[in-house]
Amino acid sequence: MIVTDVYERRCTITGERTLPVLEAAHIKPYGVGGPHASENGLLLRSDLHTLFDQGYVTVDADQLKVVISNRIREEFENGRDYYQLHGRAIRLPRESNSVPSREYLAFHNSLFR
Repeated sequence: MIVTDVYERRCTITGERTLPVLEAAHIKPYGVGGPHASENGLLLRSDLHTLFDQGYVTVDADQLKVVISNRIREEFENGRDYYQLHGRAIRLPRESNSVPSREYLAFHNSLFR
């Protein structure tokens, strides 16, 4: 619930507000040492959460912009809706202590395919 509230119940990438399809995503997975903390979380639409977890989508650690992998097009011959999101600045939480950690984003960037 913390990440949901920090992002004001809106997807950080699309701004979607339909709560049943929004999910809190760990930036650095808990299983590899990522904490359960707001600076290690993003609120994402469920399809984007899946793509984020599988390395098809990431958020650039320096520019805080969405990066979509070319592999979506290569592997699925699709992705037009996702490529429209490429380069979009993410919505940031108002609270500065909840802004995504650049360290955790850099970790996720290293997993990006």
